[in-house]
Amino acid sequence: MKIQSAPTIRRMPTYLHQLFRLRMAGREWVSCAELAEYMNIPHIVVRKDIAMTGLPGNKRHGFRVQDLIDAILRFVGWDKMTPATLIGAGSLGAALLGFTDFQAYNFRIESVFDASDEKIGHEIHGHEIYDIADIRKRLKTAPPKVGIICVPAVGAQLIADILVSLGVKYIWNFANVCLKVPEGVIVQREVIAGGLAVLFAKISKAESGETITAEE
Repeated sequence: MKIQSAPTIRRMPTYLHQLFRLRMAGREWVSCAELAEYMNIPHIVVRKDIAMTGLPGNKRHGFRVQDLIDAILRFVGWDKMTPATLIGAGSLGAALLGFTDFQAYNFRIESVFDASDEKIGHEIHGHEIYDIADIRKRLKTAPPKVGIICVPAVGAQLIADILVSLGVKYIWNFANVCLKVPEGVIVQREVIAGGLAVLFAKISKAESGETITAEE
């Protein structure tokens, strides 16, 4: 599934981060120029991004901070609560459980599962860890909207199959493997090494004398 506005969508959390800071500081208005300077991207890019939310601006003041926050949340789909389950409470899974910004995005991890006896029954960032063997029993009556897979690649497909069988339609996959899922199930795959590869490509270009922008 190709999302035409994917670059814009990827910038939205960064806009929100700055807008939340401005709101905490008591700011009522913000301009495209100010956001462009913060993001280190061209002014026209910010203007086009905000235009996609459908929010009209004020020629004199720019945009009301709260109105822009609300518009971005609606545009991304974060204006309503989305429940999720996380499978794999290792280093990466634990880091996600500790990511406090999820609350601002109305994304709530309601259950966590793992196979390790050292983790089962304990809490990580306030989340109790359940036995993966009990996942069907615990989620059968009320499956979450999103399943987050943070297990090793060798076990990711099995977890995906279980989630699909429970009625989960959306999977956020952090395992370095391409999952096979039925039609109608959407998978967003995150490859951390992919970001590292892009960074090193930029390093190579920079060290060869090429000029690149910070957000290239």
